[in-house]
Amino acid sequence: MVTQSNKLIAVHDLSGIGRVSLTSVIPILSSMGVQVCPLPTAVLSSHTQYSDFYKVDLTDHLIPFINHWKKLELKFDAIYSGYLASAAQVEIVEHLIDEFYHKELLVVIDPVMGDNGARYASLGHELTIEMQRLIAKADIITPNLTEAAMLLNEDYNEKINLETLKEWLVRLSENGPSTVIITSVPELPLNKMTSVIAYDSKSKRFWKVSCHYLPANYPGTGDSFTSVLTGSLLQGDSLPIALDRAVQFISYGVRATFGHSYDTREGIILERILKNLDNPVAMGTYELLD
Repeated sequence: MVTQSNKLIAVHDLSGIGRVSLTSVIPILSSMGVQVCPLPTAVLSSHTQYSDFYKVDLTDHLIPFINHWKKLELKFDAIYSGYLASAAQVEIVEHLIDEFYHKELLVVIDPVMGDNGARYASLGHELTIEMQRLIAKADIITPNLTEAAMLLNEDYNEKINLETLKEWLVRLSENGPSTVIITSVPELPLNKMTSVIAYDSKSKRFWKVSCHYLPANYPGTGDSFTSVLTGSLLQGDSLPIALDRAVQFISYGVRATFGHSYDTREGIILERILKNLDNPVAMGTYELLD
């Protein structure tokens, strides 16, 4: 008997060059049995780490998309929001969530704003202010360390200690999301290990998954991480197992790509590793923090 797959709205941009946003989200979640319904925020000739990229902002077209889907009386299992082309799109995402809300709906927001202590050049401070409001609509948020600092109006510090980080997680959860996951957390000594640390406000538990650091920067790993995490949760996995699966997938992707001499702006070589999503998770790599 054929069963219907989970159906998810992906609010991301579509970049022609670079394995980021929808070009990562769609193949990953499709491989995990999720039907992805794109709501493209912008179309770009390449992602924004290339110079002189061409961008078409689709803000004016988003409401007609949503209205048509409402007319079709569609029901979605999840909404996953990533790169927003402007602060004005935040209100549209809020509207989208309200229009398709039901009590089983999973809302995942990746507040894409910056990395490595700096804001992305193409995005303004106004987006941060709007994003601070948008996360109240989320069940799960997945900022990296830079974005977590921006959401809390704190200074970025790559040497942040665990107690401060746990305080940040709790503060972010108090703004709305029941689960907060901070990615790209360097461990001391620097350049040895990197971690993902999560807080589940319902159980009051903190989780940590670490992996070895490699000296490479591949755009789109955040999109891929949150895609695997979301797909895993929709498959019924627990939060720590979903974290494990997502970290292992990204770690394997970085290692599979690292040995190749090519333009790192193209991102990890997803085509070589998608089949790994069918592999069982290596149990026991997550930690429960005190």
